[in-house]
Amino acid sequence: MNGNRARHVSEAEWGGAEWTNLSGPKLARPARHFKRARRPSARTAEGAKDRRPTITMSSSMSASSDLSKSVRDKYMCLPQGDKVQVTYIWIDGTGEGLRCKTRTLDSEPKGIKDVPEWNFDGSSTYQAEGSNSDMYLIPVCLFRDPFTLDPNKLVLCEVLKYNRKSAETNLRSSCCQVMEQAGHSHPWFGMEQEYSLLGIDKHPFGWPKNGYPGPQGELCHLLILDRCLVLRWHCPISLLPSPAGPYYCGVGADKVYGRDIVECHYKACLYAGVKIAGTNAEVMPSQWEFQVGPCEGIAMGDHLWMARFLLHRVCEDFGVVATLDPKPMTGNWNGAGCHTNFSTEAMRNQGGLQHIEEAIEKLGKRHSYHIRMYDPKGGADNSRRLTGSHETSSIHEFSAGVANRSASIRIPRQVGQDGCGYFEDRRPAANCDPYAVTEAITRTCVLNETEPLPVPSGEVP
Repeated sequence: MNGNRARHVSEAEWGGAEWTNLSGPKLARPARHFKRARRPSARTAEGAKDRRPTITMSSSMSASSDLSKSVRDKYMCLPQGDKVQVTYIWIDGTGEGLRCKTRTLDSEPKGIKDVPEWNFDGSSTYQAEGSNSDMYLIPVCLFRDPFTLDPNKLVLCEVLKYNRKSAETNLRSSCCQVMEQAGHSHPWFGMEQEYSLLGIDKHPFGWPKNGYPGPQGELCHLLILDRCLVLRWHCPISLLPSPAGPYYCGVGADKVYGRDIVECHYKACLYAGVKIAGTNAEVMPSQWEFQVGPCEGIAMGDHLWMARFLLHRVCEDFGVVATLDPKPMTGNWNGAGCHTNFSTEAMRNQGGLQHIEEAIEKLGKRHSYHIRMYDPKGGADNSRRLTGSHETSSIHEFSAGVANRSASIRIPRQVGQDGCGYFEDRRPAANCDPYAVTEAITRTCVLNETEPLPVPSGEVP
């Protein structure tokens, strides 16, 4: 190396490096381009206030996970005669949480019309006052029960208030109306649900008890060559940071945490009849993704909500928590989204790329409206995730591109080559309501709505 000594910079220095002027002229003082990690002083060691978060570990598993499953299995094998258990599932007043309760029917329901309406105490689910708490459960979609097995069922329900009007968090009703209006275009959706696994103490599942796993990006080495900073991987020298890391689609006990949960959830979805399309480990350790679709119209929301219910129930058996928080860990870690793939019949046919481009132009004109619809808090949750980093676009800007995972809208490269297919909206947060997302996309791209909706106070404009 022409007599110049290469110095490997520590991981602490790497964390504070300032990436400026890397490819410019030689630097008079290369040390300006990274900050040295200070040695802990005696004062710090003696108990000075440490700004790093303190993580107190109690137990990564819940008490229910310690119960003997073999004892449970003995009872689950008992015959139940002609009776059938039907579990009613609904979205609670948070717009994110799910609730359920079970009743006995005299015979197996063959269709949704065979499942009677029911009611529940809305004052205990943030949906009503105690003085007028009865809420109606209206069955809308029937699935097989993978926990108690056939002939038992799971049924997804809409929630109506005492006057039989939709509850505030029942977004399915308006979505269904929009899908009926757009039925002629045959809108298809596929949603990629990302989630993170946590212990009961809310510490990421599988992470070190008092620290963090290795970085999600390839650990690079800084070297000073010819008084300039360059980056070197285990591959040829590059001047751009690499997003590559060991966890995405990883294999091995040191790279993925919780695969048993993922595989059990996958099988539960298949048994239930959920249109699950696949699954993979994500960029952040203990973060996973499953895909649901393609589904036409209202079925997208029905199947994704049921897949979420099954995920939470499987995690319950393992004593682990699945969170849909869009940014469960601050710092240099990926957030969690629910990328939504969309197409109409015209987009899927020959020459469909033109229709895709027209739809993207419409989306760009209503960016702020879609941001408000893409998380339960009107954009506040997504503002922590859509920063322009970690494979996201900026929440304040609309962008589109072919094979660009840092854009608001991505057109898959194969679609660009074929001239038809679908596009991916990468803005929805992991905790979005799929009814709200699919309704918004359909309103803009199919029904050609252009009027902006008023911004509620406290929401991201």
